[in-house]
Order: sequence, then C-alpha cells, then structure tokens
Amino acid sequence: MFFLQSAMLWGLFAVSIPIIIHLLNRRRHRTIQWAAMQFLLKATRESRGKKRLRHILILTCRALGIAALIFAASLPVVSKFFGLGSGQPELVVLVFDRSASMEANPKNGTIPRRELALNRLSDAFADLEGTRLVLIDSASGKPQDVPSPEVLAELSSTAATDTTADLSDMLLTAAEFLAETPGRAEVWVTSDLQQTNWSPDDSRWDSVRAALNSLPQKPRLRVLALGGENAANQTIQILSSRRSGSDLLLDLRISRGDDAKNPLNLPITINTNGARETENVTIPGQELRFIKSIPLPSPDESGFGWVSIPGDGNPRDNVAFFAYGPALPVQSTVIAEGSAANYLSLAAAPAGFGGQIAEILPPAATPSLITNGKSAIIWATSLPTGPAAAELERFLESGGQVVFFPPVADSNNEFLGMKWSELANAATNQFFIIDSWNQDDGLLKDGIDGTAIPVDRLRAVKYRVPVGEATVLARWDDTQPFLVRRVVGRGTAWFMGSLPDYTWSNLGDADVLLPAIQRAVIAGADRFDAGYLATLGTTESATKADEVRERLDDYGTNVNAEAEHLAGIHRLGERTLAINRPLSEDIPDIIESKDLEQILAGTDFSLFEDTSGSGRENISRGIWRGFLIALLFFLLSEALLCLPNKSVAVHSTPRPPVQHAR
Repeated sequence: MFFLQSAMLWGLFAVSIPIIIHLLNRRRHRTIQWAAMQFLLKATRESRGKKRLRHILILTCRALGIAALIFAASLPVVSKFFGLGSGQPELVVLVFDRSASMEANPKNGTIPRRELALNRLSDAFADLEGTRLVLIDSASGKPQDVPSPEVLAELSSTAATDTTADLSDMLLTAAEFLAETPGRAEVWVTSDLQQTNWSPDDSRWDSVRAALNSLPQKPRLRVLALGGENAANQTIQILSSRRSGSDLLLDLRISRGDDAKNPLNLPITINTNGARETENVTIPGQELRFIKSIPLPSPDESGFGWVSIPGDGNPRDNVAFFAYGPALPVQSTVIAEGSAANYLSLAAAPAGFGGQIAEILPPAATPSLITNGKSAIIWATSLPTGPAAAELERFLESGGQVVFFPPVADSNNEFLGMKWSELANAATNQFFIIDSWNQDDGLLKDGIDGTAIPVDRLRAVKYRVPVGEATVLARWDDTQPFLVRRVVGRGTAWFMGSLPDYTWSNLGDADVLLPAIQRAVIAGADRFDAGYLATLGTTESATKADEVRERLDDYGTNVNAEAEHLAGIHRLGERTLAINRPLSEDIPDIIESKDLEQILAGTDFSLFEDTSGSGRENISRGIWRGFLIALLFFLLSEALLCLPNKSVAVHSTPRPPVQHAR
C-alpha cells in the first residue's frame, strides 16, 4: 500500500486530540471524600466498571474516526507493484520493452504481453495524477515526454515491432536522463524477462548499477515482468539465401515452442514476386532445417518475397523475408601444382554444379593475384608474403574464404602468425587417421539433415601441423591438429594439414574434400547474396545519407509503428533489402531470478511478476473509499455509545403513618 498524498499522514497526530481532551477533563475535577456520599458510591460501585468500558469505547471510536479520515485524505492505493510505504513520485521513467517476443500470447490468454503491459500501466498511472511520464522504448532507445498516460497505448513508440531489446543500454539511458533531471523519480521496467534481452553476463551491468547509485536522489526501480507460459507457437527463419543459376536457395529453419512429443505437419506459404505456393512440411522433433529451392523466372531478374506459416501464439515470428539480384558466377582460384591442383579445382567447381568456376594458377603467379569477385581461394603452396599476403588479408577482411594446404617442401613463411611445421611421416605400413573432429562447427560439421562426413575414412602417410593461434576443429590420432580456423574480419582462413595427393593421403577421394571445399566456396559466395539480407537494428538496415525508406511488401503492414522498426522488404535509396527480425528474439529462455537479483544488486529494486494473462486484472486499487466507510462506522458507533440509558421506574411501598404516643 502507498499513499498518493503522503503529506496528509502527518495529520495522524490529531488522533491524540480526544485522548488529550479526556485527560485534561479529568484534571479539572478534584475528588473530595464526603461521608454522606459514601453510601451512594457504595450503591453504584457495581456499575462503575461498565461505565469505564463504555467511556474507553467512545474514546477509541473518536480516535479511530480521526485516523480513518486522515487515511482517506491521503488517498491510499493497494498494489504489489508499488509495494509498501511509497509516496507519489514526481517523475516516472518508463523503460518499455516492445521487442518481437513481447507479442507472444500467454498460454491461456489472447492478448499479447505488450498490450497486457499497457493495460497494467494505464491502471497504475490512473492513480498518479500530476506525475511526469518519460518513455524510453526498446526500438528507438531515446527518452521522450508523454503528454498524458491516457495516450500511452496510442503512441507509435509503444506499438508492436520486430526488433530486439537491450535492457542494460536502456537503463543506462534512463540513468543519464535522471542525472540531468532533479526530483523524486522512479524507473519502471516492463519486460517478458527474455534472457537474450537482459544478457546477464554483459559487463555493462556494472555501469548500470554505478550510474543508478551515483544519482543525487537514488530512484526506485520497479520491474513489471509479464511472465508465465506461452501459447503454442512455431517460428520460421531464413538463415541464408543464395542465387544459384535460375534457382534461389533458401536455408530455412522452423522451430517449435512446445514439447515435440509428436511430429507436426505444418503448411508453409512461399510468396515470390506475388506468386504464391503452399506446401506441407513435417517437423519430426523440436526443429526442422532444410534447403528450399525456388525456381526463378529469369537468371537476370531481381525480386523479393517471403516465407510464412499459419498464425499462432506470436504473429511476429511467422514470416521471414528474402530478396535477390541477378545471378552471378561463383568463382574460385586454386594456387597449386601437380595432381593436388586438379583435385582441388574439381572440389571447388564440380561437374554439374552450374555457375561454379575454378581457375588454376601456378605458385609463381601469386604476386599478381587478384581476388575481386572471388568466393574462395584454395592455396596449396608456401604461405603468402609481400603483395600476395596483403591481397589475401584484404580478401579475408571483406568476407572471403581461404583454405590453406601444406606445401610439398619445407618453408618458414608466416601468414597471420601461422606457419607450417616440418613434415611428419607415418611408419612403414601404417597410417595417420583422424581421431576426433567437431561435428557441429566448421568445414567438417554434419549436414543439415544430420548426415556425418566420413572423416574417419581419411588415411595419411604425411602431414604438416598448422602452428599458431587458431581454433582446432579436428585432430590426428597422435593429438596433432589436422584442421584449424582463424577468423579475420568478416572472412575465415582454414588450415588443413594434408594434401589431396595419394603420396600424402586419400584426401582426393572426395568424400571429405568435396563437402569441405564446397562449404568454403558457398560461404564466400554468400557474402555477395548477403547484400540483400539484413537484420533489424544493424547498420545495414539503417538509412544512409540522402536515402529514403520505402516498404515494398504488403505482408501484415502495421500503420501505427515506424517502418524502420518492422521486418519486410525495404527500398533504401538504390538498395533493396529483405530485413528480418533478430534471430535472438526466437530464443524463449527466460532470465533466472538469481541472475536478475545479481545484475540489479545494490539498487532500490522490486519485482512484480504478472502471470495472469488477463487484460482486466489491475495491479493497483484505490482503497480510500473503504476508509470513509470505516469513518462512518466509527461515528455511528460513538453516537450509539453516547445515548443515555433508559430510566427504570421505581415503585415504592407507602410507609404507614407514624403513631405518636399520647
């Protein structure tokens, strides 16, 4: 319970007035012993106790009546959200989460959590007349004054979006605003407590606590958590898209939010330049990932579209958008000699893979290497130096892929701090085999359908160890690294420790080499098609100087929200982008209570968890009318106690006349 007019509580001292008057009246009368009255006092002694109790009750009713009047004038409000002993703040900074996950419906409800939060806030602000309200929403992250709490739900700054939320950054913004705004303030946070939005391991929480605690007047921090179980929900994502000749290849992932006890048959609709087609897919477990090939009308045509699933517990994660441009050849360059050059070029551009081209250059041509337009560089000679090394670093920084194989002859060259060791030879009639490899990451990971690459079939009689700081993804049976990775800018440098030459290994059998090289080539080619995909909140999805944003698609447009905070097909000047929600918004994990207490430790923090899912439930309720009813009760009670007792008629027997003697 808190009081909107807490200053009126000073009036509780008036409760002592009836008691003081009573004590003063007692001092006005002095008790004098009078023998003639002793008989009368003895006659009324038995009723004296009842009179004293009656006087005490009258005095109590008067005191409680005054107290009830003071409490009613203080406008008390009962609320778990506000807690005990609070007064009305002069300023409320509302940190409002309107990320895509806030559009999820509770399990037994039909209202999204964002709208539930607005309903709760509207009820709470109804009791805070005269309090200034400043909104910091998760999409813009900027403070703005709200003219009236009544229009909060009508603002575009509280409408649904496809963005994510960064709670630590929003609270830092709130602290910076309060540092420039003196007065008694509170910070209210509304959130579904999604873990990716709170990021409890983020080091910025130290700055948040320090900023809040350093304010001249430490604010109260109240968190309204819209929790509880979610309604049944599925999500669809486009992880990547790639133009391959006259086809567009979409890497799709469909996930289920409920327990995957039984397979789920789900229709998906694909809209490509206005043409729609629907097909059913079966999700056998928690998720399904597959490559969807979409035939395109012409290899030179650009276009866009989307993939959607039926509506469910959260409409914001039921669609993913794509865009594409003219088909471009996938070009790779192989720097190698001998049989290794042939095997590597075949792996980079196999027969039947339309649009893939691989050129072979001798090691002597490396100083004049040109990487523009290339997807991958396959390097099987001494590590580059001089102009070639500078060209490869630029290529890697821009997102290219380079796969290094060891040279035949010993070399002391270094590149990116990496070098090749001396040659290791197996004993006669023995082989080196791969003992372990990462099946979830890297060039040797399992396929989308879970099929493993038969890396255990690899046999080698020679190898070199890539020496340097890099991530090891596969090891020989003698624990030496076979495959390592070094990330450079947007690209990746891979080092594989044996050659596809039968005097070295059976790597040329293609069951290991082909998928490994193709993954590097495709990853390098994706950066050209990635120019059509962007994620909300990134620099790529923002307008540049002199660019004007225009939304091209007509899927589920929301006129009340700003276009820059919605997924869809956007034209930004000369660029056409398919902008999708952040993948992190589809992760349903919730921050644990202990983590929330840890990141907000030392602040004046309280948590109210709302799991009702009902739009009619209030988080606060004024109870001043109850105190007025109590006042009336005490006044009536005092009046009844003050009524005089009914008089009792006394019948006396006439005394006989006194006979006087004569």
